[in-house]
Amino acid sequence: MTLFAPDSVELNRKLPLWYQVSQSLRASILGRPPKAPLRLPTEEALAEHYGVSVLTMRQALKELETEGLITRYRRRGTFIEPDARRGRPVRLLGSVDAIVAQQSGEDTTLLGHGPAPVPAELAEFFPGRAEAVAYRRLRRDRTSGEATNWAENLLRPDVAARVDPDALRRMPMTKLLRDEVGVRISRITDTVEARLADPETARLLDVPLLSPILHYTGVTLDEEGRVVDVARIHYRGDRFSFSVTVENLGDESAG
Repeated sequence: MTLFAPDSVELNRKLPLWYQVSQSLRASILGRPPKAPLRLPTEEALAEHYGVSVLTMRQALKELETEGLITRYRRRGTFIEPDARRGRPVRLLGSVDAIVAQQSGEDTTLLGHGPAPVPAELAEFFPGRAEAVAYRRLRRDRTSGEATNWAENLLRPDVAARVDPDALRRMPMTKLLRDEVGVRISRITDTVEARLADPETARLLDVPLLSPILHYTGVTLDEEGRVVDVARIHYRGDRFSFSVTVENLGDESAG
């Protein structure tokens, strides 16, 4: 039987390994092609693939099993649930793969792309620039076809020149910038707040005007500290919640 082949990940030793592995594997599962195999490799093979212990791999798989993305059978192996519900918490713990995982797993429609004025509220991220390149996408649940969120990314023109818009139909912007364009991402700063649906968001997500929306802003910086991408994602309030996991990373100076 052909096995599912997950993406690789560069682990950050300052963050819990099980969490990083679970988020990377989660992104691979949710972003898999329609006819990809459903059976995962063994715990041992996955542990070797990610460069972690079997115990760490087991903890990562338990996280995905709890979420309902995989099912584990004694003596038969571990299988991806093809109809697993994609509605989920927005969970962020500080790894790029967590962002990729959050953005993966839905059918994406590219609404349009091209030069756009930099909004006044984002001017600080594009100093000296009146214009950026905008990419607008609508995401739908693969099972129900229901619109779950829509996103707008503003990129520096020099970065946008290397982006293939068609690739955004099959992978998240963060993954595309990192793996396809070659941007070395140093940091992503996230802000999540509650808002009310404006007319455009209500139309795209098929929700009543002024209904609750979870509004996410992500600012991506490269190794030189320059802003590469500013993402604004509007999530349906009845399909998503915001969750933060706080881990003790051994920093005795933390207050």
